[in-house]
Amino acid sequence: MNAAFGLSSMLFVPGSKPERYGKALSSDAAAVCIDLEDSVPESGKAGARAAAIAAIGEGDRRLILRINGVATRAGLEDILALADAAVLPALLFVPMVESPAQIAIIVSVLGDRVPGIVPLIETVKGLRVAHEIATAPGVVAMMFGGGDFAAELGVALAWEPLLAARSAFVMACAGAGIPAIDVPFIALDDAEGLHVEAAAAKALGFTGKAAIHPAQVDAINALFRPSAEEIVEAEEAQKVFDAAGGAAVRFNGRMLEAPIMRRYQRILAMRSKHDA
Repeated sequence: MNAAFGLSSMLFVPGSKPERYGKALSSDAAAVCIDLEDSVPESGKAGARAAAIAAIGEGDRRLILRINGVATRAGLEDILALADAAVLPALLFVPMVESPAQIAIIVSVLGDRVPGIVPLIETVKGLRVAHEIATAPGVVAMMFGGGDFAAELGVALAWEPLLAARSAFVMACAGAGIPAIDVPFIALDDAEGLHVEAAAAKALGFTGKAAIHPAQVDAINALFRPSAEEIVEAEEAQKVFDAAGGAAVRFNGRMLEAPIMRRYQRILAMRSKHDA
């Protein structure tokens, strides 16, 4: 099972604010993503890159990285800096991906050391080839970049205007068997709105959601991490299925077979990731 399925929550922190890295890590986020892209002005790219690589080099595997787009000079400099780094993050988020060729560039430069790659699908062009991107070598999950997508469509960054795009994105991820991570909820003071959107994202098939403030993390975890009841049910289902030798079997009044077991196995994998 892909370890990225345990990425129930991910907290972004600006790469240019290294003093915030520790605070972000003190949250209960499954991962803290140091951002070198949108939150960092051009004048601060080099300093943020150096600070991020230094922090990742200290060995905390919860620290992951979002580089700049591969089609930009800053993105190419990010990749080259990573090639020279002693320690690489476990996951590498790549913005504005519109072709599997962009993923191939990263894999080619970083070689056997390449982290798990998480493309951000943020444009109509990227969504049209989302399945090809999702199945590219090195890709372990994808994230829906709703902000840029909404800007391209000329709509609000809200649930209804982006529902069709989200649905197509989730299907591309599901077809490739990889996790789908939802865009952050940007209304920082709207706790109810966060809960409603996160619940809707989970119901649609997203396996996790990004956050832009530590205060959002617990609400996201409460929805995306399996509950104690879900874990017990999944453990019981696994025992019954194993006892049946992998054949279809009755469980809690329903038929339990391989497709249903995949959901239970995902729950167990997320439990194991969190417990680790």
